[in-house]
Amino acid sequence: MYLIKKNLPLSISIAAISGALALTAMSDRALAIEPSSDNNPTIPSSQPTNTEDASIAKVTITAQNRTQQLQDVPISIQVVTSDQINKLAANNIADMNGFIPGLVIDASQPTQPNFSIRGIGTTDFGIGTDAPVGIYIDGVYAGKTGGALMNFNDVERVEVLKGPQGTLFGKNSAAGAISVITKEPSNDLENEANARISQYSGRYLDAMLNVPLSDTVALRFTMVDNKSNGWLKDSNTGQELNNNGDWGTRTSLRWNAPAQTKVIFSWEHESLNQNGRPEIGLIPVTLQLPAPQFPANPNTYLNPLSAPAYNNLADNIEKRKFDGLTIRIEHPFEWAAFNSTTAYRHFDSSNLIDNTGTTQLNSYLGTANIESNKTWQQEFKLSGKNDTVDWLTGVSLFSESATQTSRVITNTDSLDTIFNNLSGFPVFSALNGIAQQSGIPVNLLGNSWIESMNVSTSAKSYAIYGDVIWHVAPKFNLTTGIRYTYDSKNFDWYSPSRSAPGLDNALGTLNQVSFFPSLVQAGALTQAQVTQALAAMTQNFEYNNPLSSNSAYGLNKSWTDVSPRTVLDYKLTEDQLVFASIAKGYQSGGFNGQLTAGTYQPETVWNYELGLKSYFPDQHIVLNYSLFFYKFKNLQSISLVPNGSSIPQYLVTSSDQSAKGLDIDAKWQPTRDIRLFAVAEYIDQKFNNYTAADGINLNDKPVGTPLWSAAGGLDVTQRNVLNGKVNYSIQYAYVGPLRCNADSVNQGTCLMTSTIDFGKATNRTDGRISWDAANHQWGLAVFVTNLFNNRYVTGVDNTGLTTLGTPGAQISSPRIAGVQLHMSL
Repeated sequence: MYLIKKNLPLSISIAAISGALALTAMSDRALAIEPSSDNNPTIPSSQPTNTEDASIAKVTITAQNRTQQLQDVPISIQVVTSDQINKLAANNIADMNGFIPGLVIDASQPTQPNFSIRGIGTTDFGIGTDAPVGIYIDGVYAGKTGGALMNFNDVERVEVLKGPQGTLFGKNSAAGAISVITKEPSNDLENEANARISQYSGRYLDAMLNVPLSDTVALRFTMVDNKSNGWLKDSNTGQELNNNGDWGTRTSLRWNAPAQTKVIFSWEHESLNQNGRPEIGLIPVTLQLPAPQFPANPNTYLNPLSAPAYNNLADNIEKRKFDGLTIRIEHPFEWAAFNSTTAYRHFDSSNLIDNTGTTQLNSYLGTANIESNKTWQQEFKLSGKNDTVDWLTGVSLFSESATQTSRVITNTDSLDTIFNNLSGFPVFSALNGIAQQSGIPVNLLGNSWIESMNVSTSAKSYAIYGDVIWHVAPKFNLTTGIRYTYDSKNFDWYSPSRSAPGLDNALGTLNQVSFFPSLVQAGALTQAQVTQALAAMTQNFEYNNPLSSNSAYGLNKSWTDVSPRTVLDYKLTEDQLVFASIAKGYQSGGFNGQLTAGTYQPETVWNYELGLKSYFPDQHIVLNYSLFFYKFKNLQSISLVPNGSSIPQYLVTSSDQSAKGLDIDAKWQPTRDIRLFAVAEYIDQKFNNYTAADGINLNDKPVGTPLWSAAGGLDVTQRNVLNGKVNYSIQYAYVGPLRCNADSVNQGTCLMTSTIDFGKATNRTDGRISWDAANHQWGLAVFVTNLFNNRYVTGVDNTGLTTLGTPGAQISSPRIAGVQLHMSL
């Protein structure tokens, strides 16, 4: 680390002139772009490559910002094709959770998704923090909150890159990157539609129309609409608690301009409107009366897989409006290729959820997150190659402006329960009883109470990078890359006084009749007790930092980083590649949106990897292995922290972690009609010198990531059936048991009682049978997700546990069967 800092100016210079060095090596041998004699080329056709033989088709990817064959890229990558997406009936990448070992996605709240790769991620939803897993749509960073998880829409493939990708992708890919590539407009007149209906009133429709407007201009329009009524209902009201409602469109215009220049303009819009994440209470109704048992007894917990579900939050909702504009320009010179990507993104989202899953007013507690976000991105890139070197260099500019409001939504009945549990004095009910006995017409109970933390940020990030693949020998390559990043962030906190109009009216009535002085005069309460009672009824109990209570409190910070990578790869044979790499990942520091003046330091990771990629053409087998070891410093995660307020807060904490592991990727195609695949990951991840926020020493203890996760599948095609072909597909995913530690139960990441085993191994099997006409114009499929109806507890919410005694849980979906119709005229 000292040497890197000491040579910072040199590192920046290397990044800036990497392209120039490569140009010198190229001289007159440049082969990167072969100019065409036609200054107005036609748009290429999108006809698929013929792979109707037993050979495993070569997969072309752009993981290194270059067009390469998957087996030639010295990175651990898993590629998900549109065919696999279709066979899993996946609406977004979260529906593939478990089928990409090492990648874990929690999409129970789509406006606040959580991604992790190789055990590294963040569960924080605040705008003050970034994420170590970068999500990119056609090269455009999608953020980590409202814009990071949307429906698949005309997707060509998804590339999941494991390990730090900071040199080429930037600061927010310290753990890895997910690159989604959509289909471009083509010179063919195309149309396609898929309609699905499934259990629980699921209805899905996607459609595509591609129209060539001229030899050089084409337009592509796509849409997707996904809705369902949900499989969980409120046991009291019958209300659907987990319905889906999401639709979106994309319009792309491609122009092959003069001088072999390609311009693609795209606009995408998405609208999400559905119920917020449901909560299943773990406390029996009989133990909620007259108030929930406190502290809660785990031996009485219900099994959430069979327990009734309730919701007592009036506006349980999750919604989002998203718009994005992108302009991509590609222009070839004789010596290089120039690329420009300009993108603007804007979304507004709201998320209100119940945090107790109870039916009683005196255990009513909900939380809300309301966000508005605007980003602007610009990237310029130059690249070229010859027999000696394959190089690229670029600059990246990123700007973000966002506001966020976090709310605690409760009432004076729940606060009365909390005060009684924590101090033994139920302030509201006690004073309310005295007032009513005195004949004063007020009610201190039954009044709403809302607290808010309003935060805003403006952030800028600038980077310059270079990456060179040196062809040292016919079979030997050396890759060197480096990225310099400058980050600057401004952040403001403001937590106004709680909103409780009904209570304020009641207190006004009591003050008019001198209620509180009368209590002191009568000796019922001391003046100190009255002062404490008034404070409890008028002051914030959750967001109560004086720094931000009267006006906004702001901070600004900046950070710089240099992230290098070095890769050696050697071809043992034409079909076997061995590689070794060292790479650094970086994530900028930031601010804790729930804690005024809370800051954290940047994250850094060093990853060491040794891999083998091999293809056996005679046997039609692909076998890829990758051994890795990393050390992560200052990894941010969200933890439930008792910080002195009545309700513990979810705050950002930092820890150092390390891991060692193995990635395995295998494919076998014994005949052209039979395909098998298997992927797996082993990872041993531990804390280093870390004490949790609640004081528990977790040094050298497991973080929680399972040791093993794996997936596999079988695909069989039967030809000449009713003038078409039948395809049978089955896919299986396994995730091993969570490795719990002494703090896991407190954080809700593990829970084992006589009725609950949250953290055990999970299994999922999906199946599909389809028929497609020989001309591909018609097709019909029957599919089943979670074929064997394996159900699991997927999360435990302890927000109300230590105050109200009301923990809640979330569960996985049941088996869902459906039918799909495909049409292309």
